[in-house]
Amino acid sequence: MKSEFEVAFNEITELRSLPRDVVLEALQTALISAYRRDAGVGTAQRVEVKIDPNTGRARIFVEKEVVDSVMNQNTEVTLEKARYYEPEANFGDMVMVQLEGTTKKFGRIAAQTAKQVILQKIREAERNSLYDEYAEREGDLVTGTVQSVNSTMITVSLGRAEAVMPRNQQIPGERYKPHDKVRAFLVEVKRSNRGPQIVVSRAHRNMLRRLLEYEVPEIFNGQVEIKNIAREAGYRSKVAVAALQEGIDPVGACVGMRGIRIQNIVKELHDEKIDVIEWNPNQEQFIAKALSPARVSGVYLEDDPDSGRTAVVIVPDDQLSLAIGREGQNARLAAKLTGWRIDIKSVTEAVQDALNNLTQPSLSDLPIKQPDLISEVVRIVEKKAGGKTVQPEEFTTLARFADIVERRMLATRDSARQERVAEIQAVKSTLPQQAFKMSVTTLDLPDEIIEALQPLENVGEIMWRFLLDEDRLRSMLKGLPEDSLERLQTALDKVVIPTEAEMAAAEELQAVEPEVVAEAPAAVVPAVEIEEEEAIPAAFGDEAEVEVAPIERKVVRQPAFVQQPVEVVESEDDDEEDEDDDAELVAGGKPAKKEKKKKKKERQQRRQLIFDEEIGQVIAKRRRKGGRGSEWDDE
Repeated sequence: MKSEFEVAFNEITELRSLPRDVVLEALQTALISAYRRDAGVGTAQRVEVKIDPNTGRARIFVEKEVVDSVMNQNTEVTLEKARYYEPEANFGDMVMVQLEGTTKKFGRIAAQTAKQVILQKIREAERNSLYDEYAEREGDLVTGTVQSVNSTMITVSLGRAEAVMPRNQQIPGERYKPHDKVRAFLVEVKRSNRGPQIVVSRAHRNMLRRLLEYEVPEIFNGQVEIKNIAREAGYRSKVAVAALQEGIDPVGACVGMRGIRIQNIVKELHDEKIDVIEWNPNQEQFIAKALSPARVSGVYLEDDPDSGRTAVVIVPDDQLSLAIGREGQNARLAAKLTGWRIDIKSVTEAVQDALNNLTQPSLSDLPIKQPDLISEVVRIVEKKAGGKTVQPEEFTTLARFADIVERRMLATRDSARQERVAEIQAVKSTLPQQAFKMSVTTLDLPDEIIEALQPLENVGEIMWRFLLDEDRLRSMLKGLPEDSLERLQTALDKVVIPTEAEMAAAEELQAVEPEVVAEAPAAVVPAVEIEEEEAIPAAFGDEAEVEVAPIERKVVRQPAFVQQPVEVVESEDDDEEDEDDDAELVAGGKPAKKEKKKKKKERQQRRQLIFDEEIGQVIAKRRRKGGRGSEWDDE
């Protein structure tokens, strides 16, 4: 038959969902606190408690000093009793001795202390257990019951824990009542003194991603991949999918037989319209599909390093309103999905702009080469302006003319920005090349900042804009919290700063190659004045008398953000000095050789290599002589 202790012990573990070891540790801590309170001993004395989980019998062991005559029962013990627990104990040793009697002798205050400690430890363990449980489920779907509803948030019961759904994370138009079952996306879990703070959302775009994974087996199994999602909760969403296995239709797999799969998701999201689009590596075709259900006549991409990526889309006149959507919603979602800023024009508008720009240098030869096409276009435009019916063949002619003009103007703008592109490439070469392979989503930033920076695609693009085009970043983060740019810079610093392992490897490499580090100060820009009173020797010396030795190059390690190594060149001047030293050594001039080496060492100590972050280069500095102001001067 189970003892009362074992029954109570098992009840606590099952009710609180805690491991037996955690509850047992709480009991041991409580008994230690109770003994210290009852005996009046401090924390300096070592106390241990061992509890039998079956019988509940507790044994308290206290550290005591072995003495000849016991003056204090709480801190001293006789040699005879000490050797019962430690056979090799001697006078002056500290021995763990079991406390005589049971815990029933503890007073009321000690018992109250034990009770408080037990409750505190169990609550703390329960909070940690809840946090660990829901932290692992962060980014997944959870189901709960609505407990209370107010103007700012909804409280949802998840069983053992409670979650909140702020107003900005709710689907517009949805109404929640107490005791309603609700399915939400677990956004964030934070620690707090009152247990984990759990935030859930139904407006998050990743909720749509999780619903697709649950409803579409091909996505769950990895046969179909979700490339990107653009969502305006409660109204419309666009999903780009791609097949990773041949023979699978990604759009058909997501829609399902007679649309049953996508309809289940639509009902879950309060009748939100969902467009499933096949992803295409060709950006022109992808943008044309992203604007569905509208038909597109032509897409023209312009990747400007300053203004960003812009796609000019020409659509038939009857498709203009459909391509833009209600309040620009369709075009806005297509821009979020593709990462391009989309400028939509009708065919008639594009043709009119082309006719007005025929005087430009890039289009000046068009009236000479294709006069018939231009005259036909002018006739069709006048016919349309007169309110007459335009035939489909005539619209095709207009679209062809607009295509020719747009491509010519695009080529002209591309050639005009080559100088700017060259400047950007020079800056990119100084940045970590690995950053250009890292997605923007790898940065430790909130979702709204990640979504705003999505058009830049990778971390490297953000890093060079910080150096050359910070205004572009500010415009992209417009409308977000004021500290968004500072948070972005902090996230980039975490990427740029080398890890401790890399720094340790760098230190180890420097220890292995001390000669390379010692000779590094000699790597100065050629033809640099070292000292005012020293003349610069010739680059190659006297070719008739001195044989030029091949130049030996050594690479000095640079900071993590500089990718191009600096070459340390041992000039021929040093070789000539060495030859002179050898000659003096042969002639018995040993003191002269030491004097030259001493001067060379002093000259090296008076200059130093410094990496200048502003210009992105390694510069040499030399020490000024006393009484001349600043200690170091740029060379």
